Amino acid sequence: MPVTVKRSIELLGLFLVGAVIVIGQTILMPLLMAFFVSLMLLPIFRFFRRINFPEALAIFLPILGLTVFAGLIVWLFSSQIGSLVNDFPQIKQNISKHLGALSKWINESFNFSPDEQLRFISEQSNKLFNSAGSIISGAAGSVTGVLLFFGLLPIYIYLILMYKNLFVKFVFMWFDPKQHNQVEEAMRETEGIIKSYLIGLLIQITYITVLLGGILFLFGIKHALLIGIIFAFLNLIPYLGALIGNILGVLITLSSSEDIFDIIIVLAAISVVQFLDNNILMPRIVGSKVKINALTAIVGIIIAGTMAGISAMFLALPVIAVLKIVFDRSEQFKQWGVLLGDERPEKSPMNFPAFRRKSKDVETIK
Repeated sequence: MPVTVKRSIELLGLFLVGAVIVIGQTILMPLLMAFFVSLMLLPIFRFFRRINFPEALAIFLPILGLTVFAGLIVWLFSSQIGSLVNDFPQIKQNISKHLGALSKWINESFNFSPDEQLRFISEQSNKLFNSAGSIISGAAGSVTGVLLFFGLLPIYIYLILMYKNLFVKFVFMWFDPKQHNQVEEAMRETEGIIKSYLIGLLIQITYITVLLGGILFLFGIKHALLIGIIFAFLNLIPYLGALIGNILGVLITLSSSEDIFDIIIVLAAISVVQFLDNNILMPRIVGSKVKINALTAIVGIIIAGTMAGISAMFLALPVIAVLKIVFDRSEQFKQWGVLLGDERPEKSPMNFPAFRRKSKDVETIK
């Protein structure tokens, strides 16, 4: 088959996969999340089975523990939101003061009078209110989707753990017996990486919340724990989440404090915690052997979010890691594994032909 035809078929296949993800995201995202969470709960399930717990109970107890943990997080977050709402009169006063200062600065810097600013804000507000109906209907649909997502999740996790041996047999039946060793190796590596990644994320949420919230609390920043919780969860989205977390932290601080110095404290605390997380804590906790380059991670997260929403952004990195494991073990797609990874050649392949070859050939030459 000509190369052009093969590449056309591959592109058509990618397009069809993307279309299936966009159309079926309501079904696929809970299934994918349930698959990853099932891998994380698998060691607990195996422990209960080793001590002769009935299979149904060995599956139910880990799911119950995870549900309780998620419930505690939701309760903690809602209590912090309630505290923020109780301070609404003070927040309104602080926002008015900051907006007044901003209006004065705009007037002095750009000669844009307060009346013109008010007229501009009024026009934009009218546009916003005109589209309020669609926003509310979209939000209602989002709430319904979230409830459906988290309602199906425990059911899917239970069934995936119950039928895990059936799924494993299904995977092996797609391959020639000579390839079963490679398939088993890829499956075990996938399980190990996903478990370490997800457990690492749970630990990451906990220590970022405690560390960042504690630092801000010591400096007297209001709603310190809320800022810590928001940043901890947004930080699960690599690269982009930290930026959004910084912005929200600054906005919460602006609304609850009249002192601009508090914003500097918040930004400095977030920078210190993020440095510790990225360079010391998270590499030790996750310790993944599969490393994804930053460009692939950012592009993958943006594509996933565009195709299937916020839940896909959280799942993008483990999915890319699984794809890299598969590509690295396939002669046909090994070059894609190189593209996803961050193992840069020591020298330019333009000047050293040996570095143009596959990794095994390069190792043989060395």
